[in-house]
Order: sequence, then structure tokens, then C-alpha cells
Amino acid sequence: MNRFVPIVLCLIALAFTAPTKKTRLFNGKDLTGWKVYGTEKWYVEDGNLICESGPDKGYGYLATEKAYKNFDLSLQFKQEANGNSGVFFRSSIEGTKISGWQVEVAPKDHDTGGIYESYGRGWLQQIPAEKENILKPEQWNDLRIRVIGDHVQTFLNGQLMVDMHDEKIGAANGSIALQIHDGGGIKVRWRKLVVQEL
Repeated sequence: MNRFVPIVLCLIALAFTAPTKKTRLFNGKDLTGWKVYGTEKWYVEDGNLICESGPDKGYGYLATEKAYKNFDLSLQFKQEANGNSGVFFRSSIEGTKISGWQVEVAPKDHDTGGIYESYGRGWLQQIPAEKENILKPEQWNDLRIRVIGDHVQTFLNGQLMVDMHDEKIGAANGSIALQIHDGGGIKVRWRKLVVQEL
């Protein structure tokens, strides 16, 4: 056998398994690449993406125009009010009704990093009490969401929060979306939203 053949085969294998490049979902200037659902506020300030409750105090979403099936998403968030928010994946939205799965972003002791299915089964995995101190209230927090097939992992400030498999999630596809919960009183800053398709 030609001694170069194994090398060529290895290079071909690497080409098929090499990860895709990382893409910034938020350009730090405007909402290019995103679509607003609802009447709540989404705007850019000091290079941060801000979600804030509006006068209607309803649900609101900011979703990517592109669908992401298998991906590794990293971002930073800072809560400036004690309201409920989150990051949806493989989601679809009609009006302000969303189908998909939410990685919770909430005040301390309210399951940040857990997985919730809206208009479906509710909580799929909540966060144990001993992990509730990983969240840094009113500070920047690192959130990572990794979804491949039916496998979902979430990490908060470098700590594994959820590691689960779910057949229904595995069959779905859709957008990544940020949420404003109803009820008012919500303000969250987001930055460094970077996705790597897998």
C-alpha cells in the first residue's frame, strides 16, 4: 500500500468531523438576524442586548431568523430586575405562543439552567438546591447550552447544570429565542452570544 494513503484517509476523516466555525448571533449594534415577537422592549445599549418589560407586561420573544438543530451556544447575561427570562431552543413562535424548550434564566433559587417545556410537559429538569448558589445575582453570568440530537447539556458559570436525553427534543428543530416572561418588572442584559453548529 502506498504510505501516503493512510495520511490522505486521515485528512478526509478530519475534514468530515471538523467543527464548524463559531458565529456571533448578536453584532453589538442592532437586532440584525433576529425577529421580535410581542410588544415588550428589545434594544441595544452600550453594546448589550436588553430585554425589558413594556407597558403591556406580556410575554415577549426575540428569535433568530435561522433555525439551529445541533449546536453549542455560549452567552452572558446579567439580571437587573427580579423577573423571569430564559433561552429557548428548537422553538417556533406564533404571536407570543412558543413551542420549544427553555433554559431558565431567573432569580436565585428559581432553577436557572433548568429545562422547561412551554405549553407541554412543564419542567423536564429542575436544579437541585445545592447548585442554586452557582448563579451570581446582578452580575454577569456565563451560560452554555449544548444540544446534539436528543442530548441536552447546560452549564452555568462553568458548572454542569443539566445533562439529559429526551426523544421529543431529539425530533424537533427551530430557532434560538430569548424570552421576557409576562407580569412586568423584567430587565436582562445579554452579550457575547456565540453559536457553533455541530
